[in-house]
Amino acid sequence: MIDTVVEKLEGEVRGELVVGPGAATTGVVVLGGSSGRVDVGRAQLFAEAGTRALALQWFGGTGQAPGICEIPLETFVSATDHMMAIGCRRIVFVGTSKGAEAALLTAIRDPRVNAVVAINPSSVVWGNIGPGIDGIAWPERSSWSFGGVPLDFVPFIPGYAPAYRQDLVSFRGLFEHCLRHSRDDRSEIPIEAAAADILLIAGGDDAVWPSAHFAQALSRRRTDHGRPVALIADTEAGHRVLFPGEKTPRSIAHAHGGSDAADARLGQAAWPQVLALL
Repeated sequence: MIDTVVEKLEGEVRGELVVGPGAATTGVVVLGGSSGRVDVGRAQLFAEAGTRALALQWFGGTGQAPGICEIPLETFVSATDHMMAIGCRRIVFVGTSKGAEAALLTAIRDPRVNAVVAINPSSVVWGNIGPGIDGIAWPERSSWSFGGVPLDFVPFIPGYAPAYRQDLVSFRGLFEHCLRHSRDDRSEIPIEAAAADILLIAGGDDAVWPSAHFAQALSRRRTDHGRPVALIADTEAGHRVLFPGEKTPRSIAHAHGGSDAADARLGQAAWPQVLALL
């Protein structure tokens, strides 16, 4: 175990900054998903790999929206500002699920982001999950905004009956259903516009949403525009990817899919390429 120092950040940039010994010039911004978890454990992993790692709290904190509703992408731009202010010169975003959605959208708008590791990402923008600052959860709004303008999104289709896995709800069919009824290309994430290096990691047995389908769509779009991209997938892994040493618990609220062995296998396969981006 490498000795690290953890600093709690409050104010415009919220979360926990984990710094290892030495003057690392790579900054990693770790974005959790819709659980709202500030993933200090994953930040610790990156700090031990020789970076300064920020586990960012981007909703649910004081002065922040309680849900993922019109979250300003400037929130993530400010995280880059902070990392550069403390001496980081290479900025890497590592996002999971909704955090991956945010990371890709930020990299498109902020050329200072040098690399994105998008774990079980989406290839489109979705609507809000929970309420915004105003406390209103419905009618549906975008998950994100930029410059005060909400981003176009794929709307949810009411009345869909979700499936279950081992008594836990699986939302994958709902997202697939909504995609089939979407006719607005403006909700697609224009990944080709990002100057950053892009690494996509996806589990084919994801029970939350069809992340392998999303990752393939992102990869095709990137390749079609002549931009480099890497995709690592495992057909048996689920929504939770475990990098070496991680023991992230499963959700008790909804199904993840996959298995401990497959989730860890995908994380192990991806880890060398993740380290290469640092």
